[in-house]
Amino acid sequence: MTPIKVLIADDHAMVREGLRQLLEPQADIEVVGEASDGVEALDLVRSLRPNILVLDLAMPRMNGLEAVKLIRDAVPETQIVILSMHEKEAYAHKVLSAGARGYVLKGEPSSTLLTAIRRVHEGEFFLSPNIRSEVINSYVKSRKKKPTAEGYDLLSEREQQVFLLLAEGNTTIQISEILCISSKTVEKHRANITKKLGISTPIEMIKYAIRIGVIDPDFWTP
Repeated sequence: MTPIKVLIADDHAMVREGLRQLLEPQADIEVVGEASDGVEALDLVRSLRPNILVLDLAMPRMNGLEAVKLIRDAVPETQIVILSMHEKEAYAHKVLSAGARGYVLKGEPSSTLLTAIRRVHEGEFFLSPNIRSEVINSYVKSRKKKPTAEGYDLLSEREQQVFLLLAEGNTTIQISEILCISSKTVEKHRANITKKLGISTPIEMIKYAIRIGVIDPDFWTP
């Protein structure tokens, strides 16, 4: 039996070690690597092509929601299981809408994460028992609905990615490395964003993103 290849992404070394100790003894699971932030997670997913990424939602250098979107765009065959301390259904709905397929609360027994990894690998959705199952139904019904935010909807998908990375304080060079595009292309997208939204500084972008709901202050890590 081919093991499930799992990448662990958490900014706390002790948490990563604990997850590795949980996963490695499992006969059907192979830990292929560890990442300490969202950007590193994206890079390792591209190079290692794991079956499952176990991703902490509160990650530095790139917020959890944007990491999910970029990883799913870069390597769609890698499925994502989120680890989170947030029990509100709204949080689970946000990450499911972004492309994750599992949502596990950190307070759950370790067996819950093992179950989540196996079920998601089999093509199912998984939510911690403490999150009501209606979240999945709500997600399935709304996944085809396009969010409306005047101005923001005028941005292309790539421009939206650049916008969020700029809002998080990334430089042109950093964004070019994250998205695997040239610095010149980043600057072109940045000019289009400024023209369409009428804002240019990271502070203005953060305020705008929070106001229209594309960045949740609880998810955002400067």
